[in-house]
Amino acid sequence: MGLRRNILNEPVSELELRELIAVNPETPVREALKKMRDKQLGCVVVIDDQGRPLGKFTERLLVKLLLEHPGSLDQPVSKHMSSTWDAVKKSEPIAKVIDAMQSQKLRFIVVLDDQGKAVAITGQKGVMEYIADHFPRQIKVQRMSSDYFTDQREGG
Repeated sequence: MGLRRNILNEPVSELELRELIAVNPETPVREALKKMRDKQLGCVVVIDDQGRPLGKFTERLLVKLLLEHPGSLDQPVSKHMSSTWDAVKKSEPIAKVIDAMQSQKLRFIVVLDDQGKAVAITGQKGVMEYIADHFPRQIKVQRMSSDYFTDQREGG
């Protein structure tokens, strides 16, 4: 299969899915940030009691929060979570992830099981890793030099 056909036909479960960091709506922002830092991930998903996603809190939202309301780190994450987020089921095609990222300008997409429960996240990194792993010849790889630009002679 080719890249286009794979993206249209392969399920999201073929992507490298990232561990879901889930918090409840009453979790303080500070605690959500600690979880993000500990797992080195750029977002947490806010879920209800049944594990269904309600929203997400991202690094971008943190920057905005710190600029506009620096004393809000102890407030519930639900007061500051994103109203723009999307989810896909593991069985849906990878193309749906790409469409959601493009149409809504998202970096992270919540991945659901067949019952609608949040189980993982994916996004830009997952799609790029999939393409690099499955279609290495279609990606231009440029060898990196260890020489710094300022170490090279200028002129003649």
